[in-house]
Amino acid sequence: MSLDIFGFNALWSPSLFVMLLVVLGIYFLLMTKFRSKFSTSEPLTRKEAAYFTTGIILLYIIKGSPLDLMGHLMFYAHMIQMAVLYLITPIFFILGIPKWVWRALLAKKIIGKPFNFFTKPIVALILFNGLFSFYHIPLIFDTIKINFWLHEGYTAILFIVSIIMWWPLINPLPEQEKLSGLKKVGYIFADGVLLTPACALIIFADTPMYATYSDPAAWGQALALCVSPALLSSLDLSGPEMFSSMSLVHDQQLGGVIMKIIQEIVYGYVLALVFFSWYKKEQEETDPHTEKLLNPQPIE
Repeated sequence: MSLDIFGFNALWSPSLFVMLLVVLGIYFLLMTKFRSKFSTSEPLTRKEAAYFTTGIILLYIIKGSPLDLMGHLMFYAHMIQMAVLYLITPIFFILGIPKWVWRALLAKKIIGKPFNFFTKPIVALILFNGLFSFYHIPLIFDTIKINFWLHEGYTAILFIVSIIMWWPLINPLPEQEKLSGLKKVGYIFADGVLLTPACALIIFADTPMYATYSDPAAWGQALALCVSPALLSSLDLSGPEMFSSMSLVHDQQLGGVIMKIIQEIVYGYVLALVFFSWYKKEQEETDPHTEKLLNPQPIE
């Protein structure tokens, strides 16, 4: 059955599109036209603008495009959302916000103190992976998925925590450098290990775990979060099997596999960047000493 039956609003979320467009407009106004009002401001670079714009586009694709509706119909689409929203999008926002803005925000005690605590590597790892795993406990998952405020609130909290998780690895501020070289490599490996149990639980389960994808009543309640109740009541829907040829178990297993694959690709890419950056830094620090040994200065 086609997704068109749910209508334009459910498929493309025009209100979210307008809201994100406003956010993007405010970003460019503050970073360019009104930048002079901030004493510590610096010119916006093309890279920063491109990163932030890409983050906004990804946010719309995840939460405003048909992918969001599909996430309520099929579990694998939900896991694509989770992977992109928490493992990819935060990187673009961290790098898209200029350094001077980060410094101004972190200079405020009400923001800086808790942020510095939560971005400690061990705290950040436990916080993100703990909240992610907690979310996928069936009872918790089904409760959150059928309540609008719980769903939006937990999504926002997990997104903020994902920024905290990425901060020790990719933050643009030298004074905020909490990990060096090999420690960053260890951080990435630890992050991957801590995320594995939740994915494994989903991948190797031989029965449907979540009522919001297997029980028609709960599924209908979850779907009401992005489709108007009036429209839903006019449609004769029996369950998610109307929109997918896969069994519920296979859909669930595919979701776990997709999450793990995207995680491995993203972490692998970041690991390569971290490793080569560390290697280059080590070479730059070593070369002057080597040069002195090979070409000693004459004694005058």
